[in-house]
Amino acid sequence: MNIGAYMCGVLVMPFAIVGLLFGIFKEKATKFVAGFNTFSDEEQAMYDRAAISRDIRNQCFIWSALMLGGTVLSYVLSPYMAIPTFIIWCFLFFKDTHIDAHKAFEKYLLK
Repeated sequence: MNIGAYMCGVLVMPFAIVGLLFGIFKEKATKFVAGFNTFSDEEQAMYDRAAISRDIRNQCFIWSALMLGGTVLSYVLSPYMAIPTFIIWCFLFFKDTHIDAHKAFEKYLLK
């Protein structure tokens, strides 16, 4: 049993499914975005919902591809390849994470 391949492989499908859901439902899927769903309807109207949905879709597909690559590398080379995979994923995840919801979505404000 290759625990590194298993740890990465388990996350491939959930990330791909979430990416697909944001791709299919587009602007409607923004009600599932943490922080954005706490805004009032008037505040939400000030933001580009399509861009938010598109960015989350792209992030999830990138994360899914990263985990798929980690799965393959862990299976072929070494189970320890899961470690750099998760380090890269943590970097990608936390670079777009903000405590303040308004700061997190300021790049999506309609002009």
